[in-house]
This record gives sequence, C-alpha cells and structure tokens, in this order.
Amino acid sequence: MSTDASDLLCRARAATRLPAGDLERARRFYADKLGLEPVDERPGGLLYQCGGTDFVVFRSTGTSPGTFTQMAFEVDDLDAVVAELRRRGVVFEEVDLPGLRTQDGIAEIEGNYLSKGARGERGAWFRDSEGNLLGVGQPVRRSPEPFFR
Repeated sequence: MSTDASDLLCRARAATRLPAGDLERARRFYADKLGLEPVDERPGGLLYQCGGTDFVVFRSTGTSPGTFTQMAFEVDDLDAVVAELRRRGVVFEEVDLPGLRTQDGIAEIEGNYLSKGARGERGAWFRDSEGNLLGVGQPVRRSPEPFFR
C-alpha cells in the first residue's frame, strides 16, 4: 500500500475522545441526559455512535479545561433539542463575548461554511458530567430573508 503524503489523512475518519475522571458518572450522564448508550466498551473506555460518527469517553486522570467546544452535535431543530435536554436537566451556558452572545442559552452566529449551504448557525453549549464543553448547532439555510432580525 503506497501512501501519498498529500492525502495521508484525507480518507481517515475523525473521531473525538473525551476524558472522564469518573467513567460510570459519565456513562449515567450520557444515558440519562443525552439518551446515548455505548455501542461497545473496553476497560477504561466507552464507544458511542450517532449520526454515522463515533466518539469515545475514556477514563483519564487529567481533566479538560472546558474552555472550548470539544465536540458538537449538528441537529435539524435546535429549539426542540435544547427544550428536551433542559427537561432532562442539562444546563446550557450563557455566553457574552464580542461577536458571540447567547440569549436564553442560544446564540445566533453569522456566517457558516459555504459547502453546508448555510448562511449562519444557531448554537448552544453545555458541559457533561466531567466538565467537557459540548455544543449543539443548527445550520441556518440560505434564504432571501435577513439572518438577524
């Protein structure tokens, strides 16, 4: 098998790894709050699959700083997802930074990747039981009406 250095990883699947100080506590959070069950496990790690991708929560003595989004879920109806997660006890972050401000936990973000056919994104962030910062986002599809009202 030959490898071309220019495309060494372009066919690889990217997968997220999230640290957990307490793997059983994390398992309960992902099950009870997010409705996710591991599809496989090994000593020290839980493998989850959703939307054709996977991520691992692994036992770690280190902790995440939680200062940036470590993983995000792209959804079709952000309002419905946020409402259901809140009903399950998930607490959403309030952000007030230049260019990024949430209102009731949801931010309207101008601009998006052209390949997604969107003109912006709506997003919300929360922490899992281990302090990992997770996001939920919904692309705002292109339309003639203005993005910000």
